[in-house]
Amino acid sequence: MRKNYDAIIIGAGIIGDCISFEMAKKGYKTLNVDKLSSAGEGSTANSCGVIRTHYSTWDGAALAYEGSFYWKEWEKHLGVEDERGLAKYINTGCLVFKTERNMYLKNVCRNLTDLEIEWEELTPDRIKEKMPVFNPRKFWPPRRPEDPKFWDEPTEMIDGAIFTPLAGYVTDPQLSCHNVQRAAEANGAEFRFNAEVVDIRKEGNRVKGITLQSGEEIDAPIVINVAGPHSFIVNRMAGVEDDMNIKTKALRQEVCHVPSPEGFDYEKDGCMASDGDIGCYSRPEVGNHILIGSEDPDCDTLEFVDPDNYNQELTEAQWKAQVYRMAKRVPRLAIPNQMQGIVDLYDASDDWIPIYDKTKLDGYYMAVGTSGNQYKNAPVIGKMMTELIARCEAGHDHDAEPIQYKMEITGRTINLAFYSRKREINPDSSFSVVG
Repeated sequence: MRKNYDAIIIGAGIIGDCISFEMAKKGYKTLNVDKLSSAGEGSTANSCGVIRTHYSTWDGAALAYEGSFYWKEWEKHLGVEDERGLAKYINTGCLVFKTERNMYLKNVCRNLTDLEIEWEELTPDRIKEKMPVFNPRKFWPPRRPEDPKFWDEPTEMIDGAIFTPLAGYVTDPQLSCHNVQRAAEANGAEFRFNAEVVDIRKEGNRVKGITLQSGEEIDAPIVINVAGPHSFIVNRMAGVEDDMNIKTKALRQEVCHVPSPEGFDYEKDGCMASDGDIGCYSRPEVGNHILIGSEDPDCDTLEFVDPDNYNQELTEAQWKAQVYRMAKRVPRLAIPNQMQGIVDLYDASDDWIPIYDKTKLDGYYMAVGTSGNQYKNAPVIGKMMTELIARCEAGHDHDAEPIQYKMEITGRTINLAFYSRKREINPDSSFSVVG
């Protein structure tokens, strides 16, 4: 028997799961389909799970602040038990370094202040007090080890930093997806795994459903693209790319793991750092390790790839670039002989700001271009997309009159035109994973 649903959600990562959870609570009969074998097995599994509120755009900061409340009360938000246990949020605080590229955090500090998010100005001496293993010298601009100037000794102190106490990470991002899956299922949602979508079917200018690789057709008047790094492929199936001013691509990224310096418990006493001065972000990792990623400085080449055919192994050149830059900030860092870390993909938009929007095809929506920094916002995105879809399906012209979404906890309102597929490139973006 052919099954019908109110909404099909393509993807079972953290954002797709949160959308199904919120829609199911509103009475929609939803189905998540994913080509992989379990929830969160794709790029979410290798997410750094970072929770932080510093963004160069007001909307980015406001959304992240709202999202932080759900992670701090994760069990209460879900309202269910999971036989595998619940993912945990670890609060560490975050150091954010001032650089020319981030305009010395002028916009970031303005946004934090406006949203009444606690932050503290730090001098180089205070940076050293906060993180004794950090060298507060200025290494700007970020370079790679093959650049002879990389090895120059710094002569100046860093321009300063800020510290935001509300910041940390989720211990197991893939487990968090399973948590939301169970919460969605408790409200009637269904999930199909090992199910690859090969076609978006239409009837006139209305989406009709999907076709799986097996040939099975599943009908629904609403289809939502939350396919992560494969989102641009799904949009091409739907034939909606020509109506998008902002598009998405799959971007290969490497994240390195190294042991903490001897004598310092990074897992217990370390904090997150957004260090544009060396072009890296870092956070404590389980096992007294440090996780190190690139903040996409000019010296690091962006590698856009086919999401079904890319190098999934760490490369010596990029691993060295990130770890050696971190060793400038942490002089006592021991460089291991064997590379450790992960390789995965970002779903990156043209301006690194996501797209949460309708499309020219009635009933077809997207939550894409999540750029490696939207994991933290998934609980809010689930609510926001549910309201967007409900209002558009009721006849609201979102393109002509953008929806104003009022967030439930902070009471702040976001103009969803900020996330429109038709927007112009946002000049306030960091144009990096920082968002």
